[in-house]
Amino acid sequence: MPIKTFSSAVFGIEATTITIEVNITSGTRYYIVGLPDTAVRESLLRIESAIVTSGYRMPRQKILVNMAPADIRKEGSSYDLAIAVAILCASEQIDASLLDQYMILGELSLDGAIQPIRGALPVSIQARQEGFKGLILPKLNAREAAIVNNIEVLGVSTLTEVLDFLKGSLLLKPTLVDTREEFYNNICNYESDFSDVKGQENIKRALEIAAAGGHNAILIGPPGSGKTMLAKRLPSILPPLNLQEALETTKIHSVAGKLAAADSLITVRPFRSPHHTISDVALVGGGAYPQPGEISLSHNGVLFLDELPEFKRSVLEVMRQPLEERKVTISRSKLSVEYPASFMLIASMNPCPCGFYNHPEKECTCPPGAVQKYLSKVSGPLLDRIDLHVEVTPVNFTELASESKSESSAEIRERVIKAREIQEIRFKDIAEVYCNAQMGSKTVRELCKITEAGQLLLKKAMEKLGLSARAYDRILKVSRTIADLANSEEIRIEHLAEAIHYRSLDRQGWAG
Repeated sequence: MPIKTFSSAVFGIEATTITIEVNITSGTRYYIVGLPDTAVRESLLRIESAIVTSGYRMPRQKILVNMAPADIRKEGSSYDLAIAVAILCASEQIDASLLDQYMILGELSLDGAIQPIRGALPVSIQARQEGFKGLILPKLNAREAAIVNNIEVLGVSTLTEVLDFLKGSLLLKPTLVDTREEFYNNICNYESDFSDVKGQENIKRALEIAAAGGHNAILIGPPGSGKTMLAKRLPSILPPLNLQEALETTKIHSVAGKLAAADSLITVRPFRSPHHTISDVALVGGGAYPQPGEISLSHNGVLFLDELPEFKRSVLEVMRQPLEERKVTISRSKLSVEYPASFMLIASMNPCPCGFYNHPEKECTCPPGAVQKYLSKVSGPLLDRIDLHVEVTPVNFTELASESKSESSAEIRERVIKAREIQEIRFKDIAEVYCNAQMGSKTVRELCKITEAGQLLLKKAMEKLGLSARAYDRILKVSRTIADLANSEEIRIEHLAEAIHYRSLDRQGWAG
């Protein structure tokens, strides 16, 4: 009689229950059916060694393993444990009475040890939704899966532990995580703080505006002026993650295998800083077996691209659509997966190849035309999607040596939170819009009204800087954020002037 165990497959950031059926009949061959990949087909060799090493016998008969639903491709080694348990139950070496109550996952080593898997959190969520009593999975994934309440999470280290538990000779202690306590105890626990930064008040102001409205920003300045240091501190002034955002962010990192054994819940906003040699697929996501890329790993956080012109042009261009839609859809011939990608883009770059164009003290040594050629590596359409263009100048000795205390991240964050609360009320009836940066053109026209004097100022600025229609919307969005920080219902002319100032580094004006 066929024996059934239950496991799970992860597609995108959602899990699907897989039923593993094992039937043992007369014969001598092993078969696995149900669209298994190479790792699944190889599992019987691992399973045989693990079973024998654990003191049990591998049946020398025809073993048929079916993985249902049969039209979904099964990938990876996380099915090893469920298949091994099913084989031992089908050969009547252990009792099968508990199998329908637990979802089982884990990769087996040849000696019976159980290796960690990816995607334990979405699997745990799916197991609870489908009414399973519990989850048996590697001990290294137990804390991650135990974030989900009302399900028994049993972390195991060896195949022997699982078999002893199923036979009733071993009592496994469920892993317990107080999700809310862990979340609230570690929220806003950042290593870096804006109080460490000397000078650069205008850059801090620009980053405060970016955080308040969820705007993308680019920092342009010479080497050593503090661009990277400032960018790394941006997550510390963003509003704290709420519990739903923390769970969604943790799911993505779980699927990508980026969570350490000690981690259970991501409680601070992610900060990802990929190297400029990154490929298109590594940034956006995908591959033969789709995995989330860096833009999805920075979901609900910050993606920092240092030395922007050094990135391959194709890498930057594939990012344009996710910046607008805040999601990534990866399509293959037989499946399509979607990853969320709602992130803030912060980029930095030198103004020219030598780094000292427009430097107050050092002279630029680049040949004629080099500045324009360097800046043209970043396309106009991508620059249009970046709301704030900020010129960073080096800090002088007086500011560096000053003993005066700079404003802390907590103080700046309070102002950012108040501005975001205003936006939350403003957009409560508009779907998929939570901050000013996410407004569409129609919403911008409705909510960002400016005076006649403001219209005249904006017209002159657009003509002088050669700005596009998209840049017009960006200026209005940023001015709305500046008004929110000032707790002003109207966009005043000084708010508009400051927003225009942050477009003055468009390519036409900067290198012209």
